[in-house]
Amino acid sequence: MTKNRVVITGLGTVNPLANDLEGTWPALLKGESGIDRITRFDPDQYEVRIAGEVKGFTPEAFIEKRDIKKMSLFIQYAVASAVMAYKDSGLSDDQLNKEMMGVIIGSGMGGLESIEYYHGALLKGGGRKISPFFIPMTIGNMASGYVAIRFGAMGPNLCITTACASGAHSIGEAYRYVQHGMADVVVAGGAESTITPLALAGFANMKALSSQNDNPKNASMPFDLNRDGFVMGEGAGILILESYEHAKARGARMYAEVAGYGANGDAYHITAPSPEGKGAVQCMNKAIKDAGIHPEDIDYINAHGTSTKYNDQVETLAIKTVFAEHAYKLAVSSTKGATGHLLGAAGAIEAIFTVLALYHGEIPPTINYKTPDPECDLNYVPNVPVKKDIKVGMSNSFGFGGTNGVLILRKVED
Repeated sequence: MTKNRVVITGLGTVNPLANDLEGTWPALLKGESGIDRITRFDPDQYEVRIAGEVKGFTPEAFIEKRDIKKMSLFIQYAVASAVMAYKDSGLSDDQLNKEMMGVIIGSGMGGLESIEYYHGALLKGGGRKISPFFIPMTIGNMASGYVAIRFGAMGPNLCITTACASGAHSIGEAYRYVQHGMADVVVAGGAESTITPLALAGFANMKALSSQNDNPKNASMPFDLNRDGFVMGEGAGILILESYEHAKARGARMYAEVAGYGANGDAYHITAPSPEGKGAVQCMNKAIKDAGIHPEDIDYINAHGTSTKYNDQVETLAIKTVFAEHAYKLAVSSTKGATGHLLGAAGAIEAIFTVLALYHGEIPPTINYKTPDPECDLNYVPNVPVKKDIKVGMSNSFGFGGTNGVLILRKVED
């Protein structure tokens, strides 16, 4: 069976750095941080008081006012990012068979802020205080649902919930649908908004979060010796995946090609990776095999790089296992220093950053890298971007439950 080539023709994002692609990429290259003290609620009673919040977001620019109140924030972010990505792609309704247009948007936790809000309303005022829109506000697949309704997309409509790998798995599964001819176009990515008292306390009590409350801009420090945990972030990243022939026929700009995808599980622990990084090693190898390339063909890795002691050490070990001596020739950066960890949206926005690195020939830095860790001894592109013509990039995403997703992206060549 002949497989379709799959290209990326549109990008859209709302995130802690900016509310569009045009603002996000320059800010990332400048080494800016979107992390600050939490403003959405008073965090004084909590051990951790910082996060990467989306700032100045105006849903009215993308969504009818009457519909905004029906949507949790993760849905609003997804719809806005999808609208921007669709516009960026140059697609129009007359170029599409809507039955061959799909939507796959992942979310790790769905509408948690709505659950918390309406639980409080229930305790204070009883059942009559619960909105009739409460259920569709909270369930994870409503991001895909609203986006599909917006575009009239009648193809596959899915939500993938695999913790911090949700966005990567959504893009990977979209790739499969287009590759095997089950869709011409898929709107894919991830969306998350869980900067809430409940989530903050839960992650903090796991000792997973950085507690550098007095130094928020420098709190997320992937691969640095003094890293002390990740910083929660929020937002969405949406990509338009399209068959090469479909894109070529309409003269579309092609940012990059999806070349390979790997997905597997550690089968080890609910929150920790296996000490030898076996799951990550196998997942990277699966993606490389799927792409039909050799490890030495890869120029850049956008690492999962959470800024936790264990993740960064194990991911470094896994990269060295897969790439051997080539590991020291790779550029490896974690953009979570700038955005925080967008959880279910992380894999999507980091895939976007990998695409842009390929497209523009500029590798984003790992900011806040000051003190090398002997256990983390690769080239992490510290603090400043590197201009380099790269042809193949890898984006790693690893989630609680031992779920792993790896994407391989490359420059489009005729």
